Amino acid sequence: MTDLLNVKDLSVFYGARAQAVEKVSFNVSPREVVALLGANGAGKTSTMKALVGLVKASGDIIFDGQPISGLSTRERVARGIVYVPEGREIVGSLTVRENLVLGGYQLSGALRKSRMETALELFPEIANKVDRAAWQLSGGEQQMLAIGRGLMAGPKLLLLDEPSLGLAPLLVKRVFDRLATIRTESDLSIVLVEQNLQMTMRLADRIYFLRSGRIVGQKHKQELQTEAARQQVIDAYLGAGQHLVA
Repeated sequence: MTDLLNVKDLSVFYGARAQAVEKVSFNVSPREVVALLGANGAGKTSTMKALVGLVKASGDIIFDGQPISGLSTRERVARGIVYVPEGREIVGSLTVRENLVLGGYQLSGALRKSRMETALELFPEIANKVDRAAWQLSGGEQQMLAIGRGLMAGPKLLLLDEPSLGLAPLLVKRVFDRLATIRTESDLSIVLVEQNLQMTMRLADRIYFLRSGRIVGQKHKQELQTEAARQQVIDAYLGAGQHLVA
């Protein structure tokens, strides 16, 4: 099977000396969910920003069979890569409907309407709040809106950065349940950045572990089915942080 995304020797620098990511390599197949797991500062978000062209990076990024390292963020989005950033970054002063429209601004009116209906069916919690200002939504609802806005563009690859961040456990479960529905009912591939191992295992087919900007290990979901295996991964790659074990 041809990879949808192939990343080879990706490195990210901030300034002349601060290296956030060092020669990271991984691949994503069609309809696959790949997770980048690690503690804060491991280089996960920098990797995601490099994929969508928000930071300067070296190395090779091949998407849908074509090199994209020289493309702008706008061009990468047009090719089918959409980034849902950490912290959601919705426009709080706009309504739910207006935020969704922003995600599909380049679409025809009919297609935009159709995709909005699909997003609201997926996230009924915000469907009856479409004319409410986004800042009035709960944290979980804002995360659903951010994902829905990303889906409006009809991506081939969705980059999700810390979707569980700042959410209560019940809302984390609800968000991940909807992500599971998305992957079941679509051809979408997902790169997921997380710290929560348990939630990541529910969704991801493969997990890459990052530490200090490098990939230090890789596991398939099937290799993490027992408590002993999960604890071994925590001890080897993650440390015993509460959020990582949650």
